[in-house]
Amino acid sequence: MRIDLNADIGESFGAYTIGEDQALFRHITSANIACGFHAGDFNVIRETVKSAKDFGVAIGAHPGYPDLQGFGRRELQMTAREIYNCVVYQIGALKVFCDIHGVPLQHVKPHGALYNAAAEKSEIAEAIAEAVYDSIPEAYLFGLCNSELIHAGQKIGLKTASEAFADRRYTEDGRLCSRLLPDAVLKSFDDILGQVKEFVFNGRVKTKSGQWLTLQADTICFHGDGKNAALYSAEIRKVLEDAGVLVRSVGKPI
Repeated sequence: MRIDLNADIGESFGAYTIGEDQALFRHITSANIACGFHAGDFNVIRETVKSAKDFGVAIGAHPGYPDLQGFGRRELQMTAREIYNCVVYQIGALKVFCDIHGVPLQHVKPHGALYNAAAEKSEIAEAIAEAVYDSIPEAYLFGLCNSELIHAGQKIGLKTASEAFADRRYTEDGRLCSRLLPDAVLKSFDDILGQVKEFVFNGRVKTKSGQWLTLQADTICFHGDGKNAALYSAEIRKVLEDAGVLVRSVGKPI
């Protein structure tokens, strides 16, 4: 049994510090690095890539809508071609820093509202998949389990990794509950641990209404800006490894 643990990283910018990046690097296996549009900047990208290399954590691009003020969590009205160009631009920015440090760009995972839109809208999903295929065709495309993004990646010929979220509640159709709803984000360690164990050992998740939904995950996300993210990821990784689970990035051979 194998699972990848990822986190959204490098979301600080300018004078603002966001997340527990250095602590998270000790426990995750893949890092989704912000590319400057929803968060991050050129200085933060460089330092985050270097830190990921130092900790042996696989690197992924985390492109979002160009919405720094909204942290990329507001859906923008953009055409499929605009989204394609936007994603290519952000992948390119991160890839050059990876090239400078001599590390591969393992995957691409859209951020926030762009990720959620790609889960449901085939046109957006296909634009993102095309952008990844044209930029780094050897990379994995991370997307929500059973989503349009995973289907688009597979259709175009990309390697894909189905993702589940440690701290988010799910709707009956397998989507993430809107952050505007109460209890959309799990807060207690016991709740988060319980959900992760269901993902890994039983291939399912309990929805907001209490129903069970089948869900097979290759990678599990911990939000880097979440409270106690580093502590929870450390303790959950230990629980998984003690149970015999191999915790390793999706691109690393067994």
